[in-house]
Amino acid sequence: MNTGPVDSSKVPRFAGPATFARLPRLDQVERADVAVVGVPFDAGVSYRPGARFGPAAVREASRLLRPYNPGLDVSPFERVQVADAGDIAANPFDIGAAVEAIEGAADALDAKLVTIGGDHTIALPLLRSAAKKHGPVALLHFDAHLDTWDTYFGAEYTHGTPFRRAVEEGLLDTEAVSHVGIRGPLYGKKDLEEDRRLGFGILTAADVLRRGLDEVIDVLRQRVGDRPLYVSVDIDVLDPAHAPGTGTPEAGGLTSRELLEILRGLAGCRLVGADVVEVAPAYDHAEITSVAASHVAYDLVSLLALQKDAQEKNAQEEQPS
Repeated sequence: MNTGPVDSSKVPRFAGPATFARLPRLDQVERADVAVVGVPFDAGVSYRPGARFGPAAVREASRLLRPYNPGLDVSPFERVQVADAGDIAANPFDIGAAVEAIEGAADALDAKLVTIGGDHTIALPLLRSAAKKHGPVALLHFDAHLDTWDTYFGAEYTHGTPFRRAVEEGLLDTEAVSHVGIRGPLYGKKDLEEDRRLGFGILTAADVLRRGLDEVIDVLRQRVGDRPLYVSVDIDVLDPAHAPGTGTPEAGGLTSRELLEILRGLAGCRLVGADVVEVAPAYDHAEITSVAASHVAYDLVSLLALQKDAQEKNAQEEQPS
C-alpha cells in the first residue's frame, strides 16, 4: 500500500507542508519508486538569475494537483510510491563543485528522479548519474535554446552547454537525441551546423505549429525507439505568455497545452528520469510559470508510474503458459 498525498478533503490545500503535490517526504516512507527532488542552483545562468527559487515555487504551485491524471488515465501515487526527496544542496559559488555534488546526490537516491531546478546546468550531472545506471540514454530536450554551445566567457559548465558536454562524455545515444521547441535568434548558422554534428535532430516551435502534435509525437517516438529515455524540460520552451517567469524568454513558443500533450504522447517509452528547469519566480506573474511547471512535473511522474504497468505486462507475457 503506497502512501499518497495529504487528503485535501481533510486538510485544506493551502495548509500543511509544501512538499510536491503534498506527497510524503522521502524519510516518511520505507522506499520510493519515484522521487521528486529539487536543485536550487542558478550560478550557471547567462542572463536573469532567480531559478534557485524554482523548486520552492513549483512545490507551492503543486498544492493544486489532484491524484488522478485523466490525460494519461493513471493514478500515479496509487500505482507507485512517490516521495519528495527535498533539495540537493549545491555550492552557489563554485559550478564545478556544484556539478559534482548534484551527481553524487543523484547517485545516492535509489529511485527514478523527476528533478526540479534550478538552471539547466544541472542536467549534466543528472545525465551522468542516469548513464551510470542505464548506459548512454536517448534524450528529448524541450527548450527555446540549443544548449549545445561550447563555452560562455571561457566557462565549460553553464546552462547553455550541458548537452555538448553530455555528448563529449558519452552520456547520450546520439542516434536518439532531439530538441523540441527551438526558436529565436542564434549567434550564427554555425550553431545549427555544430548542433547537427553532435547528432541532434530539431523540431522547432514552428514545426510543432505547422506539422501538428500527432506527427511531432510520432517523429519523437520513432527517434527514441525502445532506448532508455531522459526528458529535460526548460520551461522557456513555453511562450512567455505561458511562462513569463524564466531567465531567457523567447517569443513564439509552445503553449502549455501543446507541451503537456507531447509529453503524454510519450506514454510507453522507457523513461528513466527527467527534469524541469529554469523557473524563476521573481518574474512569474500570478504563478503562471510555476503552475505550468508543476503540471509538467506531474505528467512526468505519471509517465514513470505507467512504466510499472508496462513492466508487469511484459513479465506476465514472458511467463510460461
